[in-house]
Amino acid sequence: MFDMVKQWFWYDWFMLMIRLICSTSLLLTIIERQAHFTLPLWVLVFWQLIAFSVPWLCLQLNYRYYLLTEIVIPGGLCLYLVLFFPEAYLTFLVYAFLIASNSKQRTYLWSGPLSILLLPAIIKLLAEQIDFWIMTIQFGTAYAFGFSFHLLMVNHRQSEIIREQNAVLEQYLSQIERITLAEERNRLSKELHDTVGHAYTSLIMGLETLRPELETDTGTKRLDSLLNLARENMDEVRGYVHQIESPHEELPLLQSLRKLAEEFQEHAKVSVRFQAFGEEYPVTKQAKIALYRCLQESLTNAVRHGHSTEITVSVQFEPQQTRLEIQDNGRGMEHGRDGFGLNAMKERAMNLQGHVGVYTQPGEGTLVTCTLPRQTELKDDVIRLLVVDDQPFIRESLRILLEEQQDLQVVGVAEDGEQAIELCRQVQPQLVLMDLDMPNLDGISASRTIKQTWPHIRILILTTFEDTGQALEALRSGADGYLLKSMKPVELAETIRTVYRGGTLIDQEMSHKLFAQLEAAKSGDVPSTTKVAATYDLTSRELEILQFVSKGLRYKTIASKLYLSDGTVRNYASSVYLKLGVRNREEAVQKAREAGLME
Repeated sequence: MFDMVKQWFWYDWFMLMIRLICSTSLLLTIIERQAHFTLPLWVLVFWQLIAFSVPWLCLQLNYRYYLLTEIVIPGGLCLYLVLFFPEAYLTFLVYAFLIASNSKQRTYLWSGPLSILLLPAIIKLLAEQIDFWIMTIQFGTAYAFGFSFHLLMVNHRQSEIIREQNAVLEQYLSQIERITLAEERNRLSKELHDTVGHAYTSLIMGLETLRPELETDTGTKRLDSLLNLARENMDEVRGYVHQIESPHEELPLLQSLRKLAEEFQEHAKVSVRFQAFGEEYPVTKQAKIALYRCLQESLTNAVRHGHSTEITVSVQFEPQQTRLEIQDNGRGMEHGRDGFGLNAMKERAMNLQGHVGVYTQPGEGTLVTCTLPRQTELKDDVIRLLVVDDQPFIRESLRILLEEQQDLQVVGVAEDGEQAIELCRQVQPQLVLMDLDMPNLDGISASRTIKQTWPHIRILILTTFEDTGQALEALRSGADGYLLKSMKPVELAETIRTVYRGGTLIDQEMSHKLFAQLEAAKSGDVPSTTKVAATYDLTSRELEILQFVSKGLRYKTIASKLYLSDGTVRNYASSVYLKLGVRNREEAVQKAREAGLME
């Protein structure tokens, strides 16, 4: 009840004061003239208290019974008083005003005739000296004033709703703009890091390869000048990347979410209680944006659609996951239809292997939960790397690129297999990046020796050429992965983490060649699937995507299996559909089976 009173507007207090003044005046009159009434004074006083309180309570708690109690209880008291004092009918004018003020749409069809016609007719039967038409005009005028006051209240309520909705929308739009800029900055910083940074690294490595060919002092000086310029420009680009990152993303997750809740509470004029459980740990930028978006959308929906007045936000830092809960006291939803905002929340969480749940019942509020798995690397979980390559510029470039990752540490570099074995004995690396063609001792022989001596050390072959014979020999020697140096730095870092955790990875193009070679050796001919794929001009990657699609896998799942982005997989799939002359995955699978692409 107290919460309802806190939400009153000026007209609610105005009608309460009118009721209070009318009831007090009538009560004093009854006490003053108690000798003229047949009922005991305490009965009349109790009747008056009921006439004041019961309709008012019904209006606050259950409108369904309000009009009936307002007409019957005060109207009955008025009829009783008219028996002794005919002029007492004027007391019902106030109640006629209140009835009209609080009526709604169809209730006017019966509350009006009862107040304006029926009650005056009954009073006329009890006090014949009172003119029926005068009473009708008086009650009608009071009812008309009440109806006008009702229109004023409705207009004020609508204005307040529009103002609140505008405040919520303004807050929502400002947050949308902020987070969109943050995402765009994050995207640009990554693109600059992965493209421009990689280009400069390749340029430095390429220039270093020219050093043996430049024997003159002038050529060497010119080369050193170009290398210094490239390194300076690369440092400058790296500085731009750090500057372009959004300051919003630098805030810890709790501080960011708490600030959003406080700003929303200030602008939307609702109570938002924020609480956190567990010890906060750092999360990835993608996870932070997903949780921020989820809270933003949930707060807005709670006010716009649920008309909530109190919202509780809880953040739980659990060992394996981060959980965000938003509970409101709104009116809930009858049907949990997924709108654009809710679908966007679920898609963001799904991309991070998380989950968004919405639990709601009409009249019981809404609970939104967003659960994301913990995706950050622990600070003490640093992968110790040994880089082995006979080219100095490649060793240095790999060291620079890999040490940009917080969880990767290059503990040594070697120029051949013999040095690699000796450094494994000295620094005990956890993973070795091994080149193949090196003097003194090649990568395959070194890998075999390292695996025999230190079986726990993971070995990842990183070479320049696609030689299936060397690849097979390297895998037989115990290597845990086979990659080409042309891959992107970000993909290389992710591959290192995967191999370190126990995975085995082979470059996709190389794996297709290996399997094709093994199949051809087994059958004595080129595989039939490869022949059919060639007739449709399908690449090995496109054929692989098509095989995954035929198994019913989603693009996101395919992307995770092939270590590609979701957009890249979609582009490959679109290319396959175009080459096969189909419109969707169902038609593609059917045609692939008919053409013999699926064995």
